[in-house]
Amino acid sequence: MKTLTDNWSTYWDGFLGTLSLFAVSAVLSLVLGVLIASFRVSPVKPLRIFGTAWVTILRNTPLTLLFFIVVLGLPRFDITLPFYTFAVLALGCYTSAFVCEAMRSGVNTVPLGQGEAARSLGMTFGQTMGLVVLPQAYRSVVAPIGSVLIALAKNTAIAGSFSVTELLGTYRTINELGYSIIWTFVWIAVGYLIITLAISAVFNLLERRLAVSR
Repeated sequence: MKTLTDNWSTYWDGFLGTLSLFAVSAVLSLVLGVLIASFRVSPVKPLRIFGTAWVTILRNTPLTLLFFIVVLGLPRFDITLPFYTFAVLALGCYTSAFVCEAMRSGVNTVPLGQGEAARSLGMTFGQTMGLVVLPQAYRSVVAPIGSVLIALAKNTAIAGSFSVTELLGTYRTINELGYSIIWTFVWIAVGYLIITLAISAVFNLLERRLAVSR
């Protein structure tokens, strides 16, 4: 316990940093994921091509490489942002590709007749997706998206290598003070466990509630 109690403020700052990275990146990934999923099932061919390219490139690019591209590449185009913002962009865009595929699988569970009925009533594609298809698709993708967001919480650890305050990065400061590296990582692991278990509990609750309303 000495490692934890003596370095509580360091651990706490890292824990809050990870929570902040997760929360902002999760919102970005969900918004982008739903948008790209809509592109992938759109009747407009250029949108489908863009959506497919987005998912294919990001899902097959290592996240660490994506961090380097964002942090080192964007400044070459005179886009200078705080490292925190760069980290959020990398994490959010990367995760959005997986959210997109989860959402697209949910859209495919909605009977085609639902969309056809909406279009026969004069609804546009956007209205059909927003009012008819997506509300039904959400119920079947709660568990997959929960798994994606748990992975996102763990992926925030990469941001520590790019000068962003987060939980894993606290080991450097604590190790320099001479504390046991083993116990340093044990308490870091406990912090990640708390975050992932909380996410899992929230999505389990959502899944049960949505299952009742079917």
